[in-house]
Amino acid sequence: MPRAEVGTPKYIANKMKAKGLQKLRWYCQMCQKQCRDENGFKCHMMSESHQRQLLLFADNSKRIIDDFSFQFAKEYLQILRRQFGTKRVNANRVYQEYISDRNHLHMNATRWVTLTGFVKWLGRTGKCIVDETEKGWFITYVDRDPETIAREEKKNKKLKMDKDDEERTMEFVQKQVQLAQEKGQGKEEPVYTELLRENEEEKLKLDLKLEQKKDIKPVVFALPKRPLDEGTGTSKSFKKVKTENRKKTALDEIKELEEIKKEKSNRKDYWVTEGIVVKVVTKTLGDEFYKEKGVIKEVLSKYVAVVKLFESGRKLKLDQQHLETVIPAIGKLVKVVNGAYRGETATLVSINEKKFCAEIKIASGLLMGRTITGVEYEDICKLNEES
Repeated sequence: MPRAEVGTPKYIANKMKAKGLQKLRWYCQMCQKQCRDENGFKCHMMSESHQRQLLLFADNSKRIIDDFSFQFAKEYLQILRRQFGTKRVNANRVYQEYISDRNHLHMNATRWVTLTGFVKWLGRTGKCIVDETEKGWFITYVDRDPETIAREEKKNKKLKMDKDDEERTMEFVQKQVQLAQEKGQGKEEPVYTELLRENEEEKLKLDLKLEQKKDIKPVVFALPKRPLDEGTGTSKSFKKVKTENRKKTALDEIKELEEIKKEKSNRKDYWVTEGIVVKVVTKTLGDEFYKEKGVIKEVLSKYVAVVKLFESGRKLKLDQQHLETVIPAIGKLVKVVNGAYRGETATLVSINEKKFCAEIKIASGLLMGRTITGVEYEDICKLNEES
C-alpha cells in the first residue's frame, strides 16, 4: 500500500496516531522508523529498504555504532549543560528529559547497554563528576568551554588587579604614617630634673624693688572695618582663615578615594543576607504576616530568601521588596548589608532620627574599631542573637 501524501486526511490521521512516545521494541534505529504494533514491525523487517540498511550496517558496523554513541552523548550533555548547568543532578532525571523528545536517538543503538554504563563512561572521560548514592547515580557537569574558561580567567585577573590596587594604596598609607611618626620622634623633648640646693646652710634672700605706679593713659588704635558676610554678620577674612585651617591632607584624600572606590564596588541592588532579622511589609500573604519579624534562614538567590517567623515559627519564601531591615537598640550587633563595608559585623553606636542614618563601629576583622558615621538605615540590619 503506498504511503499517504503530505496534507491528505490519511496523512494527518497517521500523524495523530503516532503522536507521543511508542514502544521501543517496535522501533528501528537504522531506518529511524517507529511502528505502532508487532505486525507493522514485522512488515518493516521484511521490507526492501530495511534489508538495504542492514547490508550497510554489516559493511561498517563499528563506525555506525560509534556515530550513534557520539550523537547520543552530545545531545545528553547539551541537555545537562543547558537545563542544569554545573548543579548536581540525578542522571536518570536528565535521561527522562532526553527521551521526552520522540525523535531522540535510542540508547540500544549505542555502545552502552545501560544508563549506569554510560554514566561511568562520563566519569572516566572527565566530562562529568560522578557519584553513586542510595537514590541512584548523580552527575555534575564540568564546563570546559573555552569561552567560559576565558571569562573566568578574565574575572579572576580583574579581581587580582583590584586587590593589587588596594594593597598598593594601603602600603602608601602605611609609609605616610611611618614618615609622620619619624618626624614626630625627631623633635627634642624637654628633660625635667630635680631641684637641688648646692649649699644648704646659705639663707635665701628676696630683693623686691617696688616702684610707684605711674598713670598709664589708654591708647586707642583704629582698626580698619572689614566687610561683613551677608546673612551671617561674620567677617569674610575670618571665614577664609577658618577654611584654610580645614584643608585636607594627602592622607585624608587617599582615605576618601578609598571609601568612594569601596562604595562603588560594594553597592548592589540586592541585600538579603543569612542570619539577619527582617520585617514583612507586604499584605499579599494576609494580615497575619504583615509587620511580623523573622530571621533569614536561607538565601535562594540574589533577591529571594527563606524567612522563619518568630511568632508563628512558619517559613516563608519572600522577595526582598517584601522585606525591610530592622534597626536594633543601641549597643547591639548589626550586619552591614550594603555599601562600602558590605558584609562587616558592627556595633550600633547612635541613631540620627532627623537624617535617618546611624553611627556604627566595626566589631571584627581587620577594620575592627573603625567608626563610620552617616550610614543609612537600609544599609544595616539587626543580627539574630541565636545565630
